[in-house]
Formats: sequence, C-alpha cells, structure tokens
Amino acid sequence: MTNYPWTAGKKSKQLFDDSVQRELSGVALAVFSVLLGIVVVTQLSRLLAEAASGTLAAKGVAVLLGFSALNYLPVLLSITLFISVLLTLTRSYQDSEMTVWFASGVSLLRWIKPVFLFAAPFILTIAVLSFSLTPWAISQGDRFRKELESREEMTNLAPGVFRESSQADRVYFFEQGLGNRVSNIFVQTTQNDKVGTIVANSGYQERKDNGDKFLVLLNGTRYEGREGFPDYRIMHFERYEMRTEASEVKSGILETKALPTAELLRNYTPANVAELGWRAGMPLSALLLALLAIPLSFVNPRAGRSLNIVMAILIYMIYSNVFSMSTVWVMRQKIGPLIGLSGVHVGMVAILTTLFYWRIAGFPFLRRRK
Repeated sequence: MTNYPWTAGKKSKQLFDDSVQRELSGVALAVFSVLLGIVVVTQLSRLLAEAASGTLAAKGVAVLLGFSALNYLPVLLSITLFISVLLTLTRSYQDSEMTVWFASGVSLLRWIKPVFLFAAPFILTIAVLSFSLTPWAISQGDRFRKELESREEMTNLAPGVFRESSQADRVYFFEQGLGNRVSNIFVQTTQNDKVGTIVANSGYQERKDNGDKFLVLLNGTRYEGREGFPDYRIMHFERYEMRTEASEVKSGILETKALPTAELLRNYTPANVAELGWRAGMPLSALLLALLAIPLSFVNPRAGRSLNIVMAILIYMIYSNVFSMSTVWVMRQKIGPLIGLSGVHVGMVAILTTLFYWRIAGFPFLRRRK
C-alpha cells in the first residue's frame, strides 16, 4: 500500500504548514519592498517638488516622508498579503505542485490554516496601525507642516531660488549665503498697490530686544512706484531694515482621519462612525483578501496565468472602491451605518464562499450532460 505524504500524520501536516508559510514569507518580503519603494519614491518626489517651489521647508522633507509612509502602511500590508498568497499558490498550480497535494489528499480548504497563520501578524499590525499609529501620523504630519508654515519667512530661503512669502506680498532671492549672511539680494514687495523692488550687495537677519526679527540690507537701492504711472522713486541706502514677521501658528479642527479612536467613540457623528468603520474594515478586508487569493490562484498548468491575475486585481479594485464609497455614503448619511459598513464585507464573504465551493465541488447544473 502506498503511503502518501498527507497520510503520515501530524508531522507531515506541520511540514506542509511550515513550507507554505516559508514560501509566503519570501514572496511577501519581495512584494513589500517593491511597494514600499514605489510609495517612498512617489512621496519623496512630491515633497521635493514642494520644497523646490518654496511651499515646504527643505528640513521638513524627511520628517513628512516618514509620516506619509506610516500613513500608507496599512494599505501596503494589505496589498502585500493579497499578492503574496496569490503569487505563491499560482506558482504551485503552474509547477503542478497543487496536483501532487490534491492527489495526496490535501483539500483546498486545508490551505486556509497556513494562509491564516501567515496573515495573522499582518492583520494584527494593520489593526494597530489603523486604530492608533496612522491617525497619530496624520495629526503629527499636519501639525508639523503648519509649524513649518508658521516659521519666519527667511528660514525657508535657499540660494538661487525665488521664494514667495506666506502672505504672498513679498518675493525674496539671493545668490549666496553663509550662515546668517547672504549676498546679492533681491526683494520685491507689494503695499497699497505700489510695487517696491530692493537690490542690495549683502544682508543679514537681526533679532531686536523685543523679539522681532528684521532683514538688514546693506549698500543697495530701492525702486518704488505704481504700475502704469511714471512716479517712480529711487532711493540709495547704506542700511535698510525690513521687518520679517512670523505668521501665527495656524490652528484648526483636526480631520476625522487624524482623530484618536477614543475621540471617535466618544462623539457619535456620521463622520466619526464612518471613520470607525473604515479603521475596523482595514484588518477585516486584509483577511478576506488573503483567503480570497486561495481560490483565485487556480490556473491551468498548460495555459498562462495572466487571466486569474487580472481577475484578482479586478476583484481587489472593486472591493476597495466599494469599501471607500460605502464609507463616504455613511459619512454623508446616504445609507445607514449597519448596511454601509458591513454590507460590503458580507458581500465579499459570500463571494469567497462561492469561489471555494466552485473550486472544490463545482456547480453541477453548469456541467454538460452526456
């Protein structure tokens, strides 16, 4: 009598679970590295563009990049989990490994256990991020950006770059700078419909006893007048002081996404309920997608695997978009919280159950009668 690997007992079952989780871990590491690299490069390009245009201080790029990456982590981990399971099982089908496992008595349902054990740390991490770390990162990033915008105008200047003030009434430019000293300065101001242009050989920033900061320009010329009128005034100076006021720190109500979970639970509003549903739905959707990848991974070894991958991506996009839309509808009170927040997940469970039944037993009424 032939002893199949699956009939050897608990040791073979443990070997099966370990081999599946080991392969899933290797694929997940590669997928997550690629996805994280894409997000980091994309966000870094956006932040550098803001820094180059003067809307963001260069010193804040690295900090905001960290907060932004932390904000995207729940989605990245969910996608990583889904793609890892899909690619691993698809390869097993293509290499006829699944045929061997099925012949040894391993049912498709038996893959749920190793996939769930592999997905558990992902789901726990996504839950912690969604309920705690991601709202904190959003609030801290928003607060840090506002602090940067509220600092003195001169702190955001860079050599060789035209920089507009936060009130949009001044434009600064200088060629070189060393410490607090700058040279070849250009400043254009707009006050009472009059445009003033100042050029100076050098300058520096000075703080008075009362705490006010001034830009001190040395050896320059000021041109002042109104556009379309010939009443221009030209003034030469050896020392010219220009007050650079620090704008007040902007204060505002935190967005719902930035509120702590405890605050959402205390205030029962449609927006807070929708946000709670979104945070609770992130780990749940990650689990459902990981299990959904098991029946979706089926491919004919003699055919290509592009069809099932395209179908998997399509199902993921539909699920993700419907999940986001239902959250918005709950927030706008177009549908009730119970239907809006649980309906999409219940529908996915129904699709998951149908696909498992289809792959295991098939649909008898779809078979051709001989």
